[in-house]
Amino acid sequence: MKQRMLKALKANALGNIEKHKVNIEIYMHNAVGIGEHSDIMSAVESEIDKISHFHDQLEVIEKYLE
Repeated sequence: MKQRMLKALKANALGNIEKHKVNIEIYMHNAVGIGEHSDIMSAVESEIDKISHFHDQLEVIEKYLE
């Protein structure tokens, strides 16, 4: 059971990292088409912060729980 839970947590973190990476790519390649984000740099920084959060989760799982 423990291994399945850790696997699910890691999959969730990796999926979220990928989602936020795609958002960054969209901001960088299609910034004109995103009207709600007038400050693209802040939007990209926000996505990076979100990636950092999930990256930290992965590190904790791998270092302390596996």
